[in-house]
Amino acid sequence: MFKLTENNTNVKTELLAGMTTFFTMVYIVVVNPVILADAGVPFEQVFTATIIASVVGTLWMALFANYPIAIAPGMGLNAYFAYSVVGTNNITYETAFAAVFIAGLIFVLLSLTSFREKLIEAIPETLKHGITAGIGLFIAFIGLRLTGIITSHPTNLVALGDLHSPVAVLALVGLAISLILMVLNVNGALFIGMVITGLIAYFTGHLSFEQGFVSRPTLPEGLIVFNPFTAIGEVISHGLYAVVFSFILVTIFDTTGTMIGVAHQAGLMKGKSLPRAKQALLSDSIATGVGAMFGTSPTTAFIESSSGVAAGGRTGLTSLTVAVLFIIAAFFSPLVGAVSGLSAITAPALIIVGSLMMGSIAEVRWNELEEAFPAFLIILSMPLTSSIATGIALGFISYPLLKLVKGKGRQVHPLLYIFAVLFFYQLAFLPH
Repeated sequence: MFKLTENNTNVKTELLAGMTTFFTMVYIVVVNPVILADAGVPFEQVFTATIIASVVGTLWMALFANYPIAIAPGMGLNAYFAYSVVGTNNITYETAFAAVFIAGLIFVLLSLTSFREKLIEAIPETLKHGITAGIGLFIAFIGLRLTGIITSHPTNLVALGDLHSPVAVLALVGLAISLILMVLNVNGALFIGMVITGLIAYFTGHLSFEQGFVSRPTLPEGLIVFNPFTAIGEVISHGLYAVVFSFILVTIFDTTGTMIGVAHQAGLMKGKSLPRAKQALLSDSIATGVGAMFGTSPTTAFIESSSGVAAGGRTGLTSLTVAVLFIIAAFFSPLVGAVSGLSAITAPALIIVGSLMMGSIAEVRWNELEEAFPAFLIILSMPLTSSIATGIALGFISYPLLKLVKGKGRQVHPLLYIFAVLFFYQLAFLPH
């Protein structure tokens, strides 16, 4: 079924690769509920919804696309949902999930066509790298803020926090442990780092397990957190067009870029094309719609899948293993809930993942200002405005303008001009 022989692999290698991928990305079942809790979504709801969405998307990838790529709610997208969509639009999280659902439906339709592939080809590499690095900086900033290492300041907006506080000390210790493990190339370093940090917190009295360790998965808000039949009406009545557009735009770039990168690493690309691209691209769009109904933010292909590829994963058996392990994790919500209550345990993962994403800036052509400044604008504005969509918009507006001034307007794909106009309209006339 998975064509192991054709891909020069075997069952043992695929299973080990799946476990490697799972342990490098399982932090999402802790971090995602923590971030969405700031939007008022109950922890247990997000925990279970995160696993459901991850299982649906990853199983689709395994069974229909046969790629060793895992799907789960995306970092950055959850922050945008919690802090930009719910936090600044004065709407409930139920309404926000309706917007995610509509974005998922549109995403499915786009994935059934060749539009996504053509769009990705139209976007300049410098903007792709800028988006990745900007999201990384934003994620790392959130991790520093949650632990109090960075705090607010009346004059300078931000300042160094109290490094003597128990949470800050524990976070710094956890960060050091995780970094050492990653430098030593230990598989599952982020997950192991969280476990060790949790043990330190437990023995120092900062972590307790009053609810036990194991329980049956629950959905306190029900199977569906909003009425899918009124989702379009919710989006229209609250004017959430820009939100839907931003979800689609960010997810398109994040997912497709990750898929191509991991497939290239695994030697699965055929020239510049990705075999079974349509089946692969449907995995995150379907999971996004399903996840929204249960109560989580949009899904994406996880770059941590590259760790499983590095361990030898080449087929869907790797991602099938990941899906099965996510199902097992669903029965440990009390353990995960206790851990998530202490940001010092999860924040190091945010900071390190942010640093890994920042590596994209090396690919920007900094010696060409018309290429460098739009990427710089994206990277700078995402953390400073606490908005991924705003960062993308500023980059997409500035890039074609600078190219026109430089006399290189013909190098810009027509689709990019369309997006520049749409983003300008979003910033100038739509609430954000």
